Amino acid sequence: MADLLVEATDLYKSFGPTHAVDGVSIQVPAGEIFGLVGPDGAGKTTLMRLLCGAMHPDAGSVTLAGIDMARRPEEAREQLGYLAQRFALYEDLTVLENLQFFAEVRGLPTKEWVPRSREILEFVGLAQFSKRRAGQLSGGMKQKLGLALALVNRPRILLLDEPTTGVDPVTRQDFWQLLIRLVSASHGQADVAVIISTPYMDEAARCQRVGFMKKGKLIAEGTPGQLRSKLDERIVELRGAPLPLLKKIIAQDPGVEDVRAFGDRLHLRVKEKQSGNVINNLKETIPAGGGRFVDARLIPPALEDVFMALAEDEG
Repeated sequence: MADLLVEATDLYKSFGPTHAVDGVSIQVPAGEIFGLVGPDGAGKTTLMRLLCGAMHPDAGSVTLAGIDMARRPEEAREQLGYLAQRFALYEDLTVLENLQFFAEVRGLPTKEWVPRSREILEFVGLAQFSKRRAGQLSGGMKQKLGLALALVNRPRILLLDEPTTGVDPVTRQDFWQLLIRLVSASHGQADVAVIISTPYMDEAARCQRVGFMKKGKLIAEGTPGQLRSKLDERIVELRGAPLPLLKKIIAQDPGVEDVRAFGDRLHLRVKEKQSGNVINNLKETIPAGGGRFVDARLIPPALEDVFMALAEDEG
């Protein structure tokens, strides 16, 4: 069984009356990418800061690679690479000079950081840009440099707080390929664990396990497949027109819990064992209400469907 690299137990952190992290416990083994998702203000960034030691919890404990953060904080942080949501580069320094600065801050001697920097820059695809000033890099290249800086000390644990927010889809794809290679045995880094927060459901689906946070609590956790199974046979895709009218008609059906537009179609979340009744009802109520019914069918739930349902269930 893979080593347990991150173990957080009953973490609490409040700011006045706001419970930013409210009794959260997580365990992440080596070789796993664990995704954190949830709405803004759910507590994801505060949890990340507690895990890396940037904040002290009001209660609870954090153990990194078997090292207690409260008792041996410096040793625990040596296991970490952290890419904050708004990380800072020295834009007047070159790519290599940024790496040198962060490596020396970490205490790496020249004989270690020079070959390590070359290795990392090859890994993230920035080797040919080592002499370019950081301020002249594109947004995607800056994200890759941020990842390189987080990896400079060969961490066993990587904490990434929404690292791909604001970059284009191609850059997001490239970034995820790097993460997958990082934790894969074929890259020789199978002892690495990654915790990543993301607002993108397609990224959450790439993680081995996902945790959904709301109002400081971790309200659901599991593999993407386990989470999707919560809504098996409860998502109906409807085609028809006009969509605004259809939504009003559908909302009156007692078997429907939620309806949302997905492109030119509607996704309905129905109550358990009600999909057949709902579809049959809509075949009649939509034309009777002045709308056009084309077809309706059960479809596999997406993670986005699950998280919307979880958020509503928790109030």
